[in-house]
Amino acid sequence: MRTARDRIRHAISFEIIGLALITPLGAWAFHMPMHDIGVVGLVGATIATLWNYFYNVGFDHVMQRLRESTRKTTLIRVLHAIMFEVGLLFVLLPLFAWYLSISLWRAFLMDVSFALFYMGYAFVFNWAYDRLFPLPEWQKLKVA
Repeated sequence: MRTARDRIRHAISFEIIGLALITPLGAWAFHMPMHDIGVVGLVGATIATLWNYFYNVGFDHVMQRLRESTRKTTLIRVLHAIMFEVGLLFVLLPLFAWYLSISLWRAFLMDVSFALFYMGYAFVFNWAYDRLFPLPEWQKLKVA
């Protein structure tokens, strides 16, 4: 399993890169000032970073218990990303509506759009992260 230091590096790098991508894209897509999207993005990224850490620790413990490994198949990666975003949606929806002074429906559409972006981004980021920082246990599985 990953160390706490590795998980922190993972979570912070994920959010910084994601925020750098989503702020201008969100401002353009929703015709809102970049500052407003930046604020909800930064607060959302902070919440997501905390959620990311605790969610991934729990997910890995479940995988270790059920599969005796934290190595993820493509299907598990897809389920991992969907479950992460659904949990985050419930937290961020009221925040978006309140801060941006928009309806819950518009906040929902915005949040779902961000979630869809982040699901694809999470899949690619985590795949690349696992390639850049593989765990020693995975090397043993390659040999077998």
